[in-house]
Amino acid sequence: MTHAAIVGWGKCLPPSILTNHDLSTFLPTDDEWITTRTGMKERRISHVPGIELAITAARRAIACAGMSGKDIELIIYGSCSNDETVPNSASGVQQRIGATQAAAFDVNTACTSFMYGLTIGSSMIKSGIVKNALVIGVELISQYMDWDNRNVAVLFGDGAAAMVLQVAEQETGVIAEKLHCYADSRQILRVRGMGTMYANLGVQYGQTSWDFDGQEIFRKAVQGMSEASLDVMRRAGVTMDDIALVVPHQANLRIIDSVAKRAGAGPDKVYLTVQKYGNMSSATAPVALVEAVEEGRVPPGGLVLMPAFGGGLTLSAHLIRWGQRMTALQPCDAELPPCTKTALELVNEIRAQRKLGQADAIRFNTLSFSENRAD
Repeated sequence: MTHAAIVGWGKCLPPSILTNHDLSTFLPTDDEWITTRTGMKERRISHVPGIELAITAARRAIACAGMSGKDIELIIYGSCSNDETVPNSASGVQQRIGATQAAAFDVNTACTSFMYGLTIGSSMIKSGIVKNALVIGVELISQYMDWDNRNVAVLFGDGAAAMVLQVAEQETGVIAEKLHCYADSRQILRVRGMGTMYANLGVQYGQTSWDFDGQEIFRKAVQGMSEASLDVMRRAGVTMDDIALVVPHQANLRIIDSVAKRAGAGPDKVYLTVQKYGNMSSATAPVALVEAVEEGRVPPGGLVLMPAFGGGLTLSAHLIRWGQRMTALQPCDAELPPCTKTALELVNEIRAQRKLGQADAIRFNTLSFSENRAD
């Protein structure tokens, strides 16, 4: 049977760190309030477009695999905060890394975009369509954030990660997965302003207002991720004792703790990055997996369980068997350009730009959204 091994991995995190204290300079909050509710201390804010994060992560993953851009046959770009819609972002990565023979497309399932992309790439390898694939998860949430909304502004950050998949005969890579969507709850996590329907309301693209039902998101996320985790373990014929590490989507520490408890995983088996990166949407899970490998938390041949959820409400759980190699085959000198501003300065610049369209935003928020829904 053909499998799709993960043979290259890389991440890219912007250098500017936005702390809880920074947030308290313009929001009615403090470190204790944020930490006790989310487990978050810091998050990253990018000084470059999202595609630059993706390209840097991709180059590092390709070097790790001992390959070059021209070897890549498929590029999957997972994101809900693309720099452009037409042309697609994956084609921009293809151009910059020299993957002249590659197919390239984007996937948007919000925070699960990388995980859905991992399934697509693995399936296309297993079916013989391609022999390898580059899967990317990247977000530039800072540019679409409603920075005046404390409920969401404290949660998200920017980042990217990429992985190279390659055809293999041994059982490695994704060995079981579950994809699902609670479409009847899609309205509980909605970013108003990202989409063509809002232009008819006189709203400038990027002038966002977030619908975020925290309690219902918590309930659905815990239910969905725990059930999906149990399902993939059952179908793979394994128990939590067989799993080396659980690397969940890092949306909130309380969600992670609840999912781990229901899935039967103790705290020592759960890998966390939520405290230092917050929620990077589609980049969250792959960044965490890359760091877990780099820190030696994933043993050669070990099983990794990765549950996730995102807007839609999309859900997933993947059971991955890691390969034997734990280090990069080639060095990589890909780096972001230097950043001369602090994260707080970057955020305040975004906030100032938003105020230029504040009149439109006020009119937008007074409209009855139920009369203009796209459902």
